[in-house]
Amino acid sequence: MPGAVYVNGRLSSEADAVVPVFDHGFLYGEGVYEVCRTYGGRVRLLARHLARLRASAGLIALTVPFDDQTLEARIAETLAAAALQPWRPGMPDAYVRLLLTRGVGELSYDPHACPTPTLVIIARPHTPPPAHVYQAGVRVALVEVERNRREALNPQIKSNNLLNNALAMQQALTRGAFEAVMRNHDGHLAECSQSNLFVVTGGLVRTPPVAQGLLPGITRAFVLELCRQLGIPCEESVLEPADLLNAGEAFLTSTTREIVPIVAVDDATIGTGRPGPLTVRLLDAFRQGVPTAV
Repeated sequence: MPGAVYVNGRLSSEADAVVPVFDHGFLYGEGVYEVCRTYGGRVRLLARHLARLRASAGLIALTVPFDDQTLEARIAETLAAAALQPWRPGMPDAYVRLLLTRGVGELSYDPHACPTPTLVIIARPHTPPPAHVYQAGVRVALVEVERNRREALNPQIKSNNLLNNALAMQQALTRGAFEAVMRNHDGHLAECSQSNLFVVTGGLVRTPPVAQGLLPGITRAFVLELCRQLGIPCEESVLEPADLLNAGEAFLTSTTREIVPIVAVDDATIGTGRPGPLTVRLLDAFRQGVPTAV
């Protein structure tokens, strides 16, 4: 099933979608984005994603040109063009990516060179990880590529410029790993290249605080809420590599992957080498909760 792309009011197929080469998102990486997915045809937690899009845009002095209702309507139009709405039983869920760039302008870093931002929406069938990822867990790599320092490029900006993340993931791929675990400049654990990180020790679920240099994940926040609802102790605390290596359980979270059990870090086994009971419980609760969440 092909996807569809919206670019500044024009809907087209994936093959025909274009952005001008003088767009500052292409020239300089000036832009922000969000990735959402649908459950049963509805984009879940969309309000949270749009709020984070606005926060990211604000951190680079980029104006979001539409209100949330208009953005939601544009997403719906793109899903319909991709034949992913109206949804019917048996249809795949959708992957939705919103990209907002500085727009087209002269070769200059001056924001005033770009009078109008560019909005791109990509809608295509969502391809989840295979079932064995959740049933058997995955191996991650603790890579040498550090997460950006806040003073250099604030990780709270969900930036279209993903070179830092890409280099980390490419290093993990050379080791045959599913994901890359990144440290900050102090050597503390920050996040993964495309997801947030959690460890479980003695029944306590822990994840690094945002101040450690990570993106405040939408799924990360939802999982912390689930823990509190289920009475599972949880906290945001500084994590060292040893906390991961010695954890009883570990997992990563993201919008497209949900909750993925981590069973090994490079050559070190985590816990029993199988998805842990708290991870499995949270995944079940997540799948029950997210489809009805707004």
